[in-house]
Amino acid sequence: MKQQFLSKLTQPRLKPLFQFAVVSSLVLTLFLNSGNALAARSGGRVGGGSFTRPVPSRPYSSPNRGYPGPAPYYPGGGFGFPFLIPFLGIGGFGSIFSILIFIFIAQFLFSTFRRVTQGGEAGLEYGESNPNVSINTLQVGLLAEARELQADLDRIAQTADTSSSAGLSMVLQEAVLALLRHPEYWVYANSSFQQKRWAAAEAEYNRLLLAERSKLSAETLSNFNDQRAQSQTATLPQAEAGGQLVTQAPGEYIVVSVLTASEGKLELPRINNHQELRQALNVLGSIPTDKLLTLQVLWQPQAAGDTLSSEEVIAAYPDLKLL
Repeated sequence: MKQQFLSKLTQPRLKPLFQFAVVSSLVLTLFLNSGNALAARSGGRVGGGSFTRPVPSRPYSSPNRGYPGPAPYYPGGGFGFPFLIPFLGIGGFGSIFSILIFIFIAQFLFSTFRRVTQGGEAGLEYGESNPNVSINTLQVGLLAEARELQADLDRIAQTADTSSSAGLSMVLQEAVLALLRHPEYWVYANSSFQQKRWAAAEAEYNRLLLAERSKLSAETLSNFNDQRAQSQTATLPQAEAGGQLVTQAPGEYIVVSVLTASEGKLELPRINNHQELRQALNVLGSIPTDKLLTLQVLWQPQAAGDTLSSEEVIAAYPDLKLL
């Protein structure tokens, strides 16, 4: 009786302790796994450019150093008070010159209104209309066996001149060619397109770029506007298990993102299969040098020994479509 009484007394107390121990172990396991996953998300970046527009040159007109001549006289009121109120019948409306001036002013007001409405969010800049800017994003997920692609992107980032328009165009074409050379590894892809006026395009482009860069825990290799940086730990540290070093397993996927902003309208096609991905890559690589404003190529993983599992790909790139 005494043992049964003690067991009934201690059982309700041991049950919460057991539940707490189980929950604590699960939380600790998830924390350790998530820490390992976040530590294995290195990436590379190469690109540059800006949205700065050159100030257009204005025609030079020599100052008039002479003395102004007498104002011409026009019958019927001319520019005086009678012309300003011709509809009241106080003269001037019958003059052919007054009618021509009235038409000129009407055309000027109409053309000014049309330029302002076509200028977009910021109206006019330096006396010119605010042109359209196309913002395109292309993402490709490949099997991890495409290690040559990583080597090509590393080489481009280490040697490319990203401070000039010609250098950025070369980076774009080389990155597109590197992707086109590995169609047997294409698994996922996605494209997106936006068209903004010049004044609003930079903010939108920076927002998209920040979202892509935030998916990388560390940029172990970077070349932006010819400012180069490479992590000293190009190879991720190996984990210890039982006092022995264990090499990390190779990643399952490689994801490459290409962001471009170009003047005019250039829209990538929607991607649902390999043929449409090839078409999108060809369109992206054909952007003229003088139309390419800015470019960013990002890829992960970059560091040797890094991993990118299918779960991480789905979590970080939910818009990717299976080809």
